[in-house]
Amino acid sequence: MNSLIKNGQLLDQENTLVNGEIWMQDGKIHAIGAHFPEEKIDFDQVYDAQGGLLVPGLVDVHVHFREPGYEYKETIATGSKAAAKGGFTTVCAMPNLNPVPDTPEKMQKMRQRIQKDAVVKVLQYAPITEALRSDRLVDQKALLAEGAFAFTNDGVGIQTAGTMYLAMREAAKNHRVIVAHTEDESLLFGGVMHKGSVSKKLGLPGIMRATEASQIARDLILAEETGAHYHVCHVSTAASVRVIRDAKKAGIAVTAEVCPHHLILIDEDIPGDDSNYKMNPPLRGKEDQQALIAGLLDGTIDCIATDHAPHSHEEKNQSMLTAPFGIVGSETAFALMYTEFVCTNIFTLEQLIAWMTWKPAAIFALPAGRLQIGSPADIAIFDLEKKVTIDPATFVSKSTNTPFSGKKVIGETIYTFVAGQVVWDRRNV
Repeated sequence: MNSLIKNGQLLDQENTLVNGEIWMQDGKIHAIGAHFPEEKIDFDQVYDAQGGLLVPGLVDVHVHFREPGYEYKETIATGSKAAAKGGFTTVCAMPNLNPVPDTPEKMQKMRQRIQKDAVVKVLQYAPITEALRSDRLVDQKALLAEGAFAFTNDGVGIQTAGTMYLAMREAAKNHRVIVAHTEDESLLFGGVMHKGSVSKKLGLPGIMRATEASQIARDLILAEETGAHYHVCHVSTAASVRVIRDAKKAGIAVTAEVCPHHLILIDEDIPGDDSNYKMNPPLRGKEDQQALIAGLLDGTIDCIATDHAPHSHEEKNQSMLTAPFGIVGSETAFALMYTEFVCTNIFTLEQLIAWMTWKPAAIFALPAGRLQIGSPADIAIFDLEKKVTIDPATFVSKSTNTPFSGKKVIGETIYTFVAGQVVWDRRNV
């Protein structure tokens, strides 16, 4: 199967946009060049990039697809389609499901569901402990044999240091990453948003910065002790950035991700008791936002991840006191980041692409995130001229819980390819 993507643009070695085309053959990238004459090569299919930017398929190491157990929020089919619409070709799905995939048999069933329904490449996390909230460690080797690729209890922090220590020690033996949702529940005090002047104004209980940063500090010492690779989910505070930066300088094997919403919004943007602004960790203060941006730029934070967390309208259509934490992000992440940071010259286009492609892939040694001859033909094409208004009514996700409704952005996905096959075409919406 020979296919051609023509009339595209590529970033060259000088980070300048140049005309480019990609020749795909049998699911892989066969050649990259300025022009491949259609009249001389027998292409089975030719795709017109319409002047769009050709990039490696985006990689998201943090999504929630809710299946099994919560299919009314999202399914593997709808979640992976939302990822494809956003230009993602490899995503990593969290294990806070029902049942939790904490045994080889459950992981095998997860793998079968993914193979049947996913339109992009979905890698499944296994939990660190049985049923997420226990202190009983899973059998890591058995779960790895059934396709698990890393371990996390995302949604809840590991509350006991001894449990995290033992999990890290085992993960180090298995050469796998421990991925942490860092949250000391003893410091929560019923909080639903960032603790500060805005929470006081709204009369809502706040979540201290220390709730996150203190557990990161604990875990970094344990990572140093065990030699484990420790990855921090959705960093949100200046204190967290500081301790991660110090740990990297000390040679501790730590990586970290940040979400678009924490980079773009702060607690002062919350208009009132609106649960579309409720996520965990919460939107923080201006100084935290500035620290996150600085952390990306200096390499303390390694990549951008969406934490795509769909919930039903009924769940989110209530007070922040009772609504679940989380917002969707797969369909909006690239356009939001491009608009807010590249168009304003805070980040370069090259930096944004790196943080959303090869850098997250490198953390987990994934064969993704690069446009190279012989690599899988996982490709996204973005229209960097298209101005759109974020409209949840157009989402392909089952859920619409976003604080960005009505926001005007630049950038739309024209095509997404996985192994050379089209999984998103904006003409077929």
